[in-house]
This record gives sequence, C-alpha cells and structure tokens, in this order.
Amino acid sequence: MIRPIIRFLALPLALIGFFANPAAAQNAMPALRASVTVTADIVRIGDLVDNAGPVADVPIFRAPDLGTRGAVATERVVEAIRPHQLIGIDTRGLSEVIVTHASRAIARQEISARVAQALAGQYGFGEARSILVEFDHEVRTLQVETGATGELEVLTLAYNPRTTRFDVTFDLPSSAALRRQSTRFTGTAIETIDAVMVEHPVERGEVLKASDLTVARRPKAEGPAITDINAAVGLAARHPVRPGQPLHESDLMKPAIVQRNDTVTIIYEAPGLTLTLRGQAQDAGALGDTINVVNVQSKRVVQGVVSAPGRVTVKAAMTRFVENAPEPEPATPALSSESPQQEHRVSSPE
Repeated sequence: MIRPIIRFLALPLALIGFFANPAAAQNAMPALRASVTVTADIVRIGDLVDNAGPVADVPIFRAPDLGTRGAVATERVVEAIRPHQLIGIDTRGLSEVIVTHASRAIARQEISARVAQALAGQYGFGEARSILVEFDHEVRTLQVETGATGELEVLTLAYNPRTTRFDVTFDLPSSAALRRQSTRFTGTAIETIDAVMVEHPVERGEVLKASDLTVARRPKAEGPAITDINAAVGLAARHPVRPGQPLHESDLMKPAIVQRNDTVTIIYEAPGLTLTLRGQAQDAGALGDTINVVNVQSKRVVQGVVSAPGRVTVKAAMTRFVENAPEPEPATPALSSESPQQEHRVSSPE
C-alpha cells in the first residue's frame, strides 16, 4: 500500500516543479543534437538526443566506419526513437544529424617508420632515420579503435639486400578492427645519408653562400657527398651545378681571386731584397695557386703564387730571372790567406 502512494505523490510534485520553474523544465526537454562523435560501433539514442532519460542507452543505428562520418536525416532519427516512447523531441529545425566515428589513425608516415625500425641494425643498415622506405602501392591509413594503444608489431619480415626489397606484416594486439584490414606491405628500403645540394642552378665559378644550399637525404650508394653546409660555404663551383645533385668535393674549388688577363702586382722576394713589379695574369687562380704572369715591361713570363686579390708573389727559387732587378756589383776578389809559394829552381848537376 505504501508504494502506490509514493508514486501518486511523486507525480504532483513533479508537476509543481514544472510550473514553478518552466525554464528548467524546458531545458530538460529532449532535444536533437546537430553533430555527435561516437567511439562504439553503434549509435544510441543518448548520442543523438540531449536529455534522453532512461532510453539513452538504447541502440538505434550502426555507426559509420572508423574514422569516417555520416549524415542521418532528422525524420529517420525521430522515427527510430518513436517506438521507445520518447516524445516531444525538439528537433531545433535540423534537417540532419552528423555522426562521426572516432578512431586512432595510423598513417603512412607511422607505417614507414615502423618498417625502418624493423630493418635498423640488420641487413647492413644503420639507424632507422637513415633508411628510406618506398612502398609498391599507395598506403591507406589504418583506422583502429581510440582505445587501441601501443605500436604496430612485426609478425613477419623479409628483406633482400641485393634487390633492396622488403615484405612485412604488422599486428596491433589491442585492436580488433585492425584484423579486418590488410597489414602486409611490400616495397624497397635503402640506406641514405645527409647530402648538401644547391637550391637553384649555380654556374661555374660562382661562390656558394649558405642561402644557396640545403641538406636532403640521398642514397648512400651515390657516393660520399658533402654532408655539412659549412664545408661548402665560400667555395666556388668547378662546373655548372643543378638542384637535386648532391655536392661532392670534386664539384667545388677555392674561389679565384685573380682572373685571367687581370692586371696584378708582382712581388719579387729574395733574401734581403723585395721588388714590386706590374704584371698581367695569364691564368685564373685561387689563394695559394701557382699561375703564370707576364712582366709588362719585359714581356717575360714568370710563375708566382696568388697571395692576395690582385697580388702574385714570386720567390727567388721559383724563377731564374727578374727583368728589372738591378745588376749586382762585381765582387772584389778575395786575397788568399795562404802564403805564396816560393819558386824553386833545380839546377842540373854539372
């Protein structure tokens, strides 16, 4: 007898609350949501409707595929809810509800990194970061449950160093959804190194600046490239260089500070003697290079070392003749320190 009385009293109290605070009662009315994100494979009434009450956990639709979204017409939502006695739903003028199935996305970059990690330290490979992975086919993003944690685990792995081809299969024990997707990948894997390259075409003799250069990963098999930008800055191109070509030491040279046919100052140095002459360079040369220069007065060619811009130094040991050097004074013969020998006559015996 007590239970029915309590129920009977409860109803008038609820009605009193409704009329006493109509704003609160209006806020508690079931109302459709414009969009919703779910983590399960099914969509419940409570996912689509605010204040769904006791029927909130009732499933009414299948969720879209993991990582995708779908639209449900408002009429379909109301029709699916009607059998569960939830009435007076405020549709807010919506024509449809957008439903998104949340997921953890495992994209191509993560899959490639896992392949590199699996190969690192074996088959002659170094660190994983030095391994370039290329897939045979486009890699689709793997979609797994938001609660699926951990990294992809290698089930099988094969690699042929001669052909550089790999074949790998992954698993993620914490995900049931992954078992419904293909996790086998094939392709090629090669070791790479840092390589300095130019950002734009560079002509022969052009001096390189840091802004002209960039560093990219290139196959190690292409040979020992320059790996540090600082090692190339300040050097000149020995021949035309194009973007995408790794720079090697043989591609660069010290920049010429004397050009062919430049007017230069010839510095002739000998012990106790320094002469300054005017000359013309017969070759281009960088600092420290040996080039031919012409004495413009005598038209005689000598060899010298480029010692500064517009300056060539000639050492006494490097040339046999300096045309306008003063003639040395004849040396005075030195007296002998030995006593003159006396002349001895030998007379024949009588």
